[in-house]
Amino acid sequence: MGTPDFSVPSLRALARDYSVVGVVTQPDRPAGRGRQLVAPPVKVAAVELGIPVIQPNRLREPEAMAQLQVWSPDLVIVAAFGQLLKPAVLDLPAHGCVNVHASLLPRHRGAAPIAAAILAGDDEAGVTIMRMDVGLDTGPMLATRAIPIGEADTAGSLTERLAVLGAELLSDTLPGYLAGAISAQPQDSARATYAPQLKKEDGRLDFTETAEALARRVRALSPWPGAYCLWQGQPLKVLEARPISGRGLPGIVSGGLDGPALACADGQLLLVKIQPAGKRPMSALDFARGTRDFVGSQVA
Repeated sequence: MGTPDFSVPSLRALARDYSVVGVVTQPDRPAGRGRQLVAPPVKVAAVELGIPVIQPNRLREPEAMAQLQVWSPDLVIVAAFGQLLKPAVLDLPAHGCVNVHASLLPRHRGAAPIAAAILAGDDEAGVTIMRMDVGLDTGPMLATRAIPIGEADTAGSLTERLAVLGAELLSDTLPGYLAGAISAQPQDSARATYAPQLKKEDGRLDFTETAEALARRVRALSPWPGAYCLWQGQPLKVLEARPISGRGLPGIVSGGLDGPALACADGQLLLVKIQPAGKRPMSALDFARGTRDFVGSQVA
């Protein structure tokens, strides 16, 4: 059970080592300017691998539950599926349901753990293989593995690395788990933090925060939902930025040899790559050179 690109390496690893009887993923969604229906990456991979796929809106739908019972799986692997599993599903396989979660639990339980790790300024991210229960990422842990978060890591680049790490850790963990040689360890709920699903408005930059915090937000929300501010009443997407020293009134644009910078509560946010409303992504330095009223203006 999985949906986005993060899930695909785990599916491929399972298909290599085990008999995968079926895949459950989210329905096709409209995307792009033409709003054409697009299949989720896991469906694309499953079709390529010749594995049957179902795409219920909700797992509790009778047709979906009937198909799960027909498949009669020994084990269900979940990786960024996007739906909570009810007891009827959790109790169906003999070996339960195992989740590939992209954080070092109990830190960053929830839907957006990778962005949360960057936003929080964590030094490392990782993957936890856990036995699922009825809670939100609260089940006992089978294995964890960590990697450092680089200074230039975005949620997109970190997701790619964690997807591969998750598949490797899953492959390393399942033989011992299925043989009964690994005992699940309970999480320390007192140390838990939560990473709720991201919304578009989470990308709005607040220049009363520090430049360090805003630079992390730009990286954490790339590629989606994206960071932005308002200039002349229109959204100005901030695709790449970094913190630098400097002072000024929050939101005021200053110029420099490296490009325009936005004053923050502490330091300045140097704009590297932006996308003005109705235009393509471009160098912030080029935009400032070609837009004389940008430097000295106010963004919000």
